[in-house]
Amino acid sequence: MEYRRLGRCGLSVSALTLGNWATHGVQVDDARAIATVHAALDEGITSFDTSDSYASGRAEELLGLALKGQPRHGVEILTKVFWPTGPGPNERGLSRKHIVHAVEDSLRRLGVDYIDLYQAHRFDDSVPLEETLRAFDDLVRQGKVLYVGVSEWSATSIRSAVHIADEMGVDRIVANQPQYSLLWRVIEPEIQPTCEELGIGQIVWSPLAQGVLTGKYRPGAPVPANSRATDAEGAGYISRWMRDEVLSAVQALGEVAAVRGVTTAQLALAWVLGRPTVSSAIIGASGPEQVRENVTALSVNLDQAAIDLIESAMAGVALFERPTVPM
Repeated sequence: MEYRRLGRCGLSVSALTLGNWATHGVQVDDARAIATVHAALDEGITSFDTSDSYASGRAEELLGLALKGQPRHGVEILTKVFWPTGPGPNERGLSRKHIVHAVEDSLRRLGVDYIDLYQAHRFDDSVPLEETLRAFDDLVRQGKVLYVGVSEWSATSIRSAVHIADEMGVDRIVANQPQYSLLWRVIEPEIQPTCEELGIGQIVWSPLAQGVLTGKYRPGAPVPANSRATDAEGAGYISRWMRDEVLSAVQALGEVAAVRGVTTAQLALAWVLGRPTVSSAIIGASGPEQVRENVTALSVNLDQAAIDLIESAMAGVALFERPTVPM
């Protein structure tokens, strides 16, 4: 396993992070979920990403169970706050009240005394940014959180958060968690260079585009049973890619991978891991075997010729701007 600094802060994370969105507590049973975490540990993965909103908190509970007994200093636990956790008006968003209650609930479900990286799951334009940053800083001062970050924020919001934090004298955000893959390159024009300038590390999610970049979905063919495309929670996200032109491009990518003796998934993951500012890529494995396959991507070396072939295969289907209408 390779370990990388998270931007310019002092925290090191494993190059691959195991995430449990849409899998643990939803798609796979508890025993398999725990076995998947243990397989990740065996492969040297030390970073684990979850959220209080995944499976209504059950994902955090399962991660806590799976990591029980592990030396706390040997793992990095990442979780998030923003989405509704109950029916009340203060059980959502980035207000001080919600953050204070949400972190206590996350600590209880995870069974730990502190969270390594606590992330704002989305931007909340209904709450002053100063209030959110002060609440995060208080958690750092109390020792309940070590570092703070954001997920799916715009470059403008990220820059504002750093500027305001410096003015207030509170902890800066050190991480950004955006979607990023060969198919979704929306962060490249603005977010990536902003994070590079500000020393913010990227922990990217969906590097395999919800499994599309594994090559298992083929143009004109039925989707495999028990795949993400058939899952109630995951299907909405993957549907944007289930078009013949996209699936045909992925098959062409598979030909590039085959020449190099690797799988399509390993090639696509190696490409993400080689991109600027990427500290770690989140894999969403539903079983130990997927973890082991993904880890081998770390040994895939891409020269410029390989990168050119990859870019050529995906030309015309990758998105560099967020669509203004649903795909």
